[in-house]
Amino acid sequence: MASLAQHLLPPQPAAPSDRQRLFLLVFTGILIDLVVLGLFAEYSDHVYVDSFTTALFASIVLQLLIKLTIVAEHRILARFKDKSGAGWKIAKFLVAWLILFGSKFVILEVLSLIFARDVHFEGVMHGVLWLVIVVASMVTAEELAARLYRSLA
Repeated sequence: MASLAQHLLPPQPAAPSDRQRLFLLVFTGILIDLVVLGLFAEYSDHVYVDSFTTALFASIVLQLLIKLTIVAEHRILARFKDKSGAGWKIAKFLVAWLILFGSKFVILEVLSLIFARDVHFEGVMHGVLWLVIVVASMVTAEELAARLYRSLA
């Protein structure tokens, strides 16, 4: 008896390429970001998105900026790879924190430039705190989805 997955999934002739895997990662990330952003916009007074279409485009921008931040962090922190000692560990932590925290200001500014008043975050530090909460929720949701996916193998 064939499994349910065999009936629901199209036949796949070969293992996915790296480009296909990257597409699936980004596509899934955009959809997860869309859901998280939409939920925050609906249930929080601190996150405003004027329409579903705007939320979709904002999710695409957020996904790209988050991925760029992660790539930048990994490339910069790779320079600390061969360094040892407490001073280097502290420096590595501070640089990572600066990249991850500082990137939220860049993300907020990019969203502001692209979407003007159609997407905005309000509250502490001109909305940066709520942007951090939303982005942390997006990254957490993506990680949970990835772990669930890996557990199905």
